[in-house]
Amino acid sequence: MTASQALARGQSNWFHVPRPVSQPRLRLFCFSYAGGNASTYRDWHKKLPADVEVCSIQLPGRGSRFKEKAYTSLDSLLSALVSEIKPYVVTPYVFFGHSMGAQVAFELARKLRDLGHNQPQCLIVSGRRAPQKQKKSKPIYSLPEAEFREEIRRLNGTPAEALNNPELMDLVSPILRADFQLIETWQYLPSDPIDVPVMALGGVKDQQVSLDDLEDWRSVTKGPFSLELFSGDHFFINQVTDSLLNTVNQAIESVLGRPDSLLSRHKTS
Repeated sequence: MTASQALARGQSNWFHVPRPVSQPRLRLFCFSYAGGNASTYRDWHKKLPADVEVCSIQLPGRGSRFKEKAYTSLDSLLSALVSEIKPYVVTPYVFFGHSMGAQVAFELARKLRDLGHNQPQCLIVSGRRAPQKQKKSKPIYSLPEAEFREEIRRLNGTPAEALNNPELMDLVSPILRADFQLIETWQYLPSDPIDVPVMALGGVKDQQVSLDDLEDWRSVTKGPFSLELFSGDHFFINQVTDSLLNTVNQAIESVLGRPDSLLSRHKTS
């Protein structure tokens, strides 16, 4: 059985593959933001090349895995992800992560490198400050519930219908709290830069991640670096999806050696 067949048959509950490809030229692994799940990327395959297999990461505690305990430690999550993803990174692949997902994708790329596994052909980090830039605000994961929910409302990433529905928030809040604990207790350890093209994406109205925060991703790689901004705030990926997917598509075409090399065109030194 091929890796694609295993993914298509759901033999790993970590991956959601809406359009299995029998012999993909490339896999795009997508990592969601805090509180998010694989459904964020369920329609992406419709606007990406037919020979690209989109694999959305489904973390425990949400979606089809809602009965499982969510991770609160990034180290533990990375160990589990390495074990699950190893069979599928023999095929060339790209990582895309938004916000918390960018952090997870970057650290997973480093861990795979350190363990001698194939590196991604490109790392696309979206809506996230560079890892060496520590957040200055106080952690929110340990706040009392009322204060925690108010902070979640302020961050503007949770739908209003959830925030205004106490019963629904009783289900959503533990997932968000676990994800914020994972993010806020993580300590970045410097290492040799990865030898992978890195593309940083951001929203022009994002109050959480500045242009400088995105520019600083440059230092994590020995390869080409590019940066692109989109209209919208921190959750621009849900606001300008068509424009975003056009950029992702061009990056993939570059990786596959097709015309219009976005990575080369935006390379900075």
